[in-house]
Amino acid sequence: MASKNKPQPHMLFATPEGEIYDHPELLMLCRRGNEFGLPRPDEITPLPEESEFFMLPGRHAMGYDPESGQTEVMEELAVAAFACPGNTVTGISAYETDEGAPLLPLLSYAAIGYANGRFWVCAKQVDEDKRQVFSHIPPDRIEAGAHTLINEMPGNRLVNHLAGCALTSGCPAAKNLALGRFECPLPTSRTCNARCVGCISHQPEDSGFPSPQCRIAFTPTVEEIVQIMRRHESRERRPIFSFGQGCEGEPLLEAELICEAVRAYRADGGTGTVNVNTNASRPQVMPALKVAGVNAIRVSLNSARPGPYEAYYRPAGYTFDDVREAMIKAHEVGLFVSLNLLFFPGVTDTEEELEALIELGETSRFDFVQLRNLNLDPELYLRLIAPFGHSPCMGFINFRKRLKKGLPWINYGYFNPYLP
Repeated sequence: MASKNKPQPHMLFATPEGEIYDHPELLMLCRRGNEFGLPRPDEITPLPEESEFFMLPGRHAMGYDPESGQTEVMEELAVAAFACPGNTVTGISAYETDEGAPLLPLLSYAAIGYANGRFWVCAKQVDEDKRQVFSHIPPDRIEAGAHTLINEMPGNRLVNHLAGCALTSGCPAAKNLALGRFECPLPTSRTCNARCVGCISHQPEDSGFPSPQCRIAFTPTVEEIVQIMRRHESRERRPIFSFGQGCEGEPLLEAELICEAVRAYRADGGTGTVNVNTNASRPQVMPALKVAGVNAIRVSLNSARPGPYEAYYRPAGYTFDDVREAMIKAHEVGLFVSLNLLFFPGVTDTEEELEALIELGETSRFDFVQLRNLNLDPELYLRLIAPFGHSPCMGFINFRKRLKKGLPWINYGYFNPYLP
């Protein structure tokens, strides 16, 4: 039942010309796994600033008729939202797909509706950090910052790469580097030992969707990396440095280079949090990372069950057992361990997934869970994991509460935390 502050939004639909309307009678539906239903009042929120919404080609809008109690499919196109970073999607847009419809790009597709003069989206804020909010920053300030970096570090290929990302693709991490704030991206690896279905920097030609980013085409030197680290530290009071970006492969394949660069940065008095975003495929390098001065790793998972994990990540030369061992080793040597949990409503928040996550947490003692969104065509993902089965979902709010009850020491967020 809708509360005073959380109405039941009406569904949105789009015409072929791209005009978006709210339906006068039908209510918004959302999808959780293979379940369709009305959104729960505690799992919707006013559309956050800097979110986007768009129509879905080849997919017809679905709504709920409260008078008949029936679901209706319209001729018009479905609409979905991409929730601003810091918000986790709790329900996917509901639609019926035409045969032969194109695959959707690598985004998340939250259900969105309209009520009381505003848009409502199936998502919950999990992090108040404004790390990827740029609405009040003039674009020319970002552009000026990027050109300043290039002028200050001529010949530094890594600076040229990142400045180009800030100027052309609008990468949030690269824009923050240009502004000298928050987290500094440090891509290093040209290659990867996984073939993730949702990889944003490398897709085979027959995947059906393009890569939204270009993978780094060179291996930076220690000097190029350290030069950027020192420059960022001079501008940000609480600097975070992160190896392992969307524009590269697996950073642990360049573990020796990372260790050498971090060791050089620390030897000169370098401060801040040094983090590695990784698939955790090489447990043997964890002690060396710690000794060099790395503080934390963030391990990406769509599932703590080997079957769904390996179906999505498609590891080459490692298994989920290596990921588990790496997390255990990281904790043993004193690294802060975060999960980059790729949340998908109706799949992640099921009993099987919760039990597996709690067991993994009890074994590896990870510290933090970043509740991020799995960016992939929803029906493609559901086909991918269909062989492994899952029970009905408990909902995002219950999932979060129960995971915290099972692992009471963990904290939640969306971004890599600064570690004092």
